[in-house]
Amino acid sequence: MKKTIALLTGGTTGEWVISVKSAATIAHNLDTDKFEVYKIMLTQQGWFYEPADSVKIEIDRNDFSLTLKGHKITFDGVFIAIHGSPGEDGKLQGYFDMLGLPYTTCDALTSAITMNKGYTKSIVQDIPGLNVAKSAQIFKKTPYQLSDIKQSLQLPYFVKPNNGGSSIGMSKVKNQYDLQSAIDKAFKEDAQILIEEFIEGREFTVGVVKLDGKITVLPATEVETAKEFFDFEAKYTPGVAVETTPAPLRAETRKRVEEIATAVYIKLNCRGVVRIDFILTGDEADFYFIEINTIPGQTATSFIPQQVAAAGLKLNDFYTKLIKETIS
Repeated sequence: MKKTIALLTGGTTGEWVISVKSAATIAHNLDTDKFEVYKIMLTQQGWFYEPADSVKIEIDRNDFSLTLKGHKITFDGVFIAIHGSPGEDGKLQGYFDMLGLPYTTCDALTSAITMNKGYTKSIVQDIPGLNVAKSAQIFKKTPYQLSDIKQSLQLPYFVKPNNGGSSIGMSKVKNQYDLQSAIDKAFKEDAQILIEEFIEGREFTVGVVKLDGKITVLPATEVETAKEFFDFEAKYTPGVAVETTPAPLRAETRKRVEEIATAVYIKLNCRGVVRIDFILTGDEADFYFIEINTIPGQTATSFIPQQVAAAGLKLNDFYTKLIKETIS
């Protein structure tokens, strides 16, 4: 029997553009012999199935069903491909939990916590072999003192929205007099922000997924960019960053990365596929945790498809196993 799957895309943030591209990759690689797939677009205006140009059929949010030509369609599960809110921050997960509908991502609590960079760091910081940069967390409606931040942290700083993605609203501050403008920029994206010390080193990202009941760490990718940091442009403009998959790492470093990434996945109670960004200092010395993405990009050029290929897997099989693990 084919499973009826809702592929949920769009969203209410600037990341919806990436979400649409991710959904296109997923739809193209879902096994049509095993799954009947309906792509559902979620926007500020509503939740719609669009079978043809200019045709929009609204989803009944009471039970997340769809009526086509008088026939009601219900789903066996939801493949959530929405980056940012409401797909990655636990809101949709809570809704589907209330309906008893399984989905491909982490649960509502893990999604909500991991969307917040500061809270995530406080949970994972005692994992053996894992380091976190010294940081300060500030809130829009709570008074803060610039002098306290400057006193407790060493330049340069990264200033970033605590709940944002795709590096939107992020700045690298080299001069203390630029801190306030960087804070103002980040507050345009979020009501709370993280200011953390810059860690010098090589930057990597690695996918972690549970397949066939076993946690699998995919081959890591090294990211190099001539820009100050891996920002939105570097992430999504071809040629701005150099991405090497699998990353050139010594065998013992690869083993250490796998152990730490697995420990993070377990500690945060992750499900489905996640991506962990990290820095290695010196000569593959200390491992510094940057952040975790619980709904990583799946565009044709995204890290996860690259890493799946480097692991010798086909995307078609990867998504089939992912659905089997989380929905079946």
